[in-house]
Amino acid sequence: MVAFREETVPHWYAIHTHSKQEDRAASNLEAWQVEIFAPCRKGRQLRSSAGPTYIHLPLFPGYIFARFSVLKSLHKIRYTRGVHSVVSVGIQPAVVDDELIALMQVRCTDDGYISMSGGLQRGDEVIIKEGVFKGFVGVFERQMKDSDRVTLLLKTVAHKSQVILGLDYLERVDGQSLQAPRSA
Repeated sequence: MVAFREETVPHWYAIHTHSKQEDRAASNLEAWQVEIFAPCRKGRQLRSSAGPTYIHLPLFPGYIFARFSVLKSLHKIRYTRGVHSVVSVGIQPAVVDDELIALMQVRCTDDGYISMSGGLQRGDEVIIKEGVFKGFVGVFERQMKDSDRVTLLLKTVAHKSQVILGLDYLERVDGQSLQAPRSA
């Protein structure tokens, strides 16, 4: 009896889309009044003389997230154009934790992209909070292309060297959060 009640409560689920059809699946699900979250990142498309242009790229190619009640909407969602399947464990759709979705939504910028760098600018001092270099101070140089890894100039007593670390290993020296502010 408890499982039945759980199936009527809306939860977030990962939706596997057909190849390059994330936008199609999202718009079709929205037409069904299903809440969706399709996180994007900014991709660079090189143009010869006009300079670079930027395009929306899915943060998770082939996947979007949808919030729905399994009992009420699963059949309809499975057969929506653009949707390949609902990510499942066995035959049961796998629930995505609300906190994970909220964490990604907080990192969305005003223009709809997920902030990968957390607002770091070249020259910002950071402290490494985990791993082999824990406690070392470094200077942010750049973010690695299409990644949450960054390049730092590591400051030591004897010399300076370049290291590549995950963004989640860092903390600003001034104590400011590395996460982007939530858009209104």
